[in-house]
Amino acid sequence: MTVVGVTVIPIMVQKYQSPVRVYKHPFELVMAAYERRFPTCHLIPMFVNSDVVNEETSEDGATHRIERRCALDVDAPRLLKRIAGVDYVYFIQKNTLNRKERTLHIESHNETFSNRVVVHETCCYSVHPENEGWTCFEQTASLDIKSFFGFESTVEKIAMKQYASSINKGKEIIEFYLRELESEGVTHIPRWTCSSVSPALPAPSSLSASPPELQHPSAPAVSVSQPADAKDGASQEAKQDSGAPQADSLVEILAGTPEDKLDADYIKRYLGDLTPLQESCLIRLRKWLQETHKGKIPKDEHILRFLRARDFNMDKAREILCQSLTWRKQHQVDYLLETWSPPQVLQDYYTGGWHHHDRDGRPLYILRLGHMDTKGLVRALGEESLLRHVLSINEEGLRRCEENTKVFGRPISCWTCLVDLEGLNMRHLWRPGVKALLRIIEVVEANYPETLGRLLILRAPRVFPVLWTLVSPFIDENTRKKFLIYAGNDYQGPGGLVDYIDKEIIPDFLGGECMCEVPEGGLVPKSMYRTPEELENEDVRLWTETIYQSASIFKGAPHELVIEIIDAASVITWDFDVCKGDIVFNIYHSKRAPQPPRKDALGAHGITSPGVNNVQLIDKSWTLGQDYSMVESPLTCKEGESVQGSHITRWPGFYILQWKFHNMPACSATNLPRVDDVLATLQVSSHKCKVMFYTEVLGSEDFRGSMTSLESSHSGFSQLSAATTSSNHSQCSSMISR
Repeated sequence: MTVVGVTVIPIMVQKYQSPVRVYKHPFELVMAAYERRFPTCHLIPMFVNSDVVNEETSEDGATHRIERRCALDVDAPRLLKRIAGVDYVYFIQKNTLNRKERTLHIESHNETFSNRVVVHETCCYSVHPENEGWTCFEQTASLDIKSFFGFESTVEKIAMKQYASSINKGKEIIEFYLRELESEGVTHIPRWTCSSVSPALPAPSSLSASPPELQHPSAPAVSVSQPADAKDGASQEAKQDSGAPQADSLVEILAGTPEDKLDADYIKRYLGDLTPLQESCLIRLRKWLQETHKGKIPKDEHILRFLRARDFNMDKAREILCQSLTWRKQHQVDYLLETWSPPQVLQDYYTGGWHHHDRDGRPLYILRLGHMDTKGLVRALGEESLLRHVLSINEEGLRRCEENTKVFGRPISCWTCLVDLEGLNMRHLWRPGVKALLRIIEVVEANYPETLGRLLILRAPRVFPVLWTLVSPFIDENTRKKFLIYAGNDYQGPGGLVDYIDKEIIPDFLGGECMCEVPEGGLVPKSMYRTPEELENEDVRLWTETIYQSASIFKGAPHELVIEIIDAASVITWDFDVCKGDIVFNIYHSKRAPQPPRKDALGAHGITSPGVNNVQLIDKSWTLGQDYSMVESPLTCKEGESVQGSHITRWPGFYILQWKFHNMPACSATNLPRVDDVLATLQVSSHKCKVMFYTEVLGSEDFRGSMTSLESSHSGFSQLSAATTSSNHSQCSSMISR
């Protein structure tokens, strides 16, 4: 687009809509205070002068119209003023006062640079709908910069900054002149009647009695949202401390209409200190939902969370909020707290629960992750039930935030989570469990943004960097900034837990004196595991069916898997269950690739009979220590055990993972009994073992420079054993930081 030979980069129109501001004074008195702003106002230095250019009054005196030309000394760089060739910016303001209906409508627009910049503002003073002794004020404005000598962005920033400043001062200025009137003895002005054309200020009189209190902001009959109020700050504080404000309706989803509005005092009391532009975003998004969204709309606190999650970008916040509202409706999340009853296995083995509140009044949730049998819970419940339980925790957190807002008399919109990692080991890195965790994080991040105020991670063991590396990419950057990680017992010193939680409520298992009712967890009995068929009936994807392989192991016929490594700094991870029999697990390295197994019946390299998955790769001609080498000490695994572990590769080449029968005579792999011996034992069930396994190779780049931490957690193989975790309380290295 080109205007007078100048290429114009169009800028999106900036819009602003203020919350309703309430003056606890009658309309006529507020109007008297308003008129004192003219022709100049010392409280607004940029307001240089104003001249009346037109004025008229209706025959009965009920309506008074006045048009003014106002000069503003905009706080802009001198260079910009010189380029523009002006010292002042002129605005045209048209006021229409209706004394009968007790309203004042104000419209203003810029006269200067009107072909380049369009500023339009509308304001309205009116009687409060629930208290005729009070006066409401609200305003909307728009800024459209078409072109400005190449300084469009600068002009936009200057305009919005000064506009926000004037909005903040607006109520303050009216209240200043109200106090000035009171000091002069003017405390009451009679209402307009047909017999009075232009009411003059009356003789001094005493202040009228205090008006009745407002109903609650979202009470059904109230169209202007306003919290309960008191005569002064002290009485209001007392009411808040006693829980007097009737805020029950805040817990309900507002079924609002486009006429509903938000009051500035309500925003500050229940939602927090917001800038004028942030207030505007909240009001506009709420109004948009009321006009377009079918059914109930979310609470103001919930809308605000989505705005904060997108840095108050209206379009982005609206998109993710609408997606979340659809998700909530599809899954009936609004009724989750009433309909969800945790199964007994969750009540006994899910090591999380609510525990008082932190120093900021935020609800405190404690999760003893190191004591939780994540693998057992996934197998006993399925992924969907775990997800539903986590969602119920988040819904309960929202409810507790609302309760604490009433109790503490200040906005509390998020909670604190304390995660104790004592006991965390490689078992917690079980792949299906990690994948289920990633899905839960994804759902929570999308539908509960800005609900986590702080995450305290305590007693992080050396294995923690592995878990953090897998999980952190799925966590929003703003959320990650709220993480505080302590290794070992560092949380007990200065800058530790007592900075965030009162000493009196620190749980006993963290060295405090407060009894904590969070379950201690433990291993979920395998008798409670559900079969794949049971999980399938709930339409739950069973990870073991999609990523796990099964293998049979016979006496004299181990099962072997080859992994080629290109980068010497890679990490081989494994997870397997010994379903039947006892086995020995080994890892070997070879510079040359083993030959693939032949498919000609029972050959020298493997057993390929129907229904049997057994592959042998180490050739009988190979010599241990010459053709290949052992890189880990052998690990004996009993029937029913679950084993997780990792190995940092030192050299490129071929790594062979081997599961072999436990009772094999001590001899080298090169002297293994071959086909004749195997055939003789195939019919002997006691000589058959079965494993279900999953392996994965992680590149060094996935750890973002944390290989030192990962290696420090490696000590042979990691098994499910309390003994393997007792030494994991030393400090983590590069990835563990405060």
